[in-house]
Amino acid sequence: MEIEIAIGCLAALSQQTRLDAFRQLVRAEPRGLPAGDLARSLSVPQNTLSAHLNVLSHAKLVTSARSGRSVVYRADLTRLNALVRFLVEDCCGGVGCAPLVADLASCCPPLETTSPKETP
Repeated sequence: MEIEIAIGCLAALSQQTRLDAFRQLVRAEPRGLPAGDLARSLSVPQNTLSAHLNVLSHAKLVTSARSGRSVVYRADLTRLNALVRFLVEDCCGGVGCAPLVADLASCCPPLETTSPKETP
């Protein structure tokens, strides 16, 4: 990740309502949340939330898709991963930091993977 992109992401997250919205969207992965539900849970008017989600979208931290009459927002975990990696890439002199990596890994259990069925 380039420094300008990281600064844009961090700037987008540097406001409390946007940070709260993004954290809720991260918790709602992979299904996402309709904009109206997110506005109600944050106790903010929908037009205010729309402006905040626009800032997060511009930073490519959230994506949206229409679902019927609703717009469902999702956190872009790939972008979040890139931002976290950017922030810690020089940890421990650039040789990797096992305690930090272990701490970060413990917050998210690995995704279940399905192995192809073996054929006799």
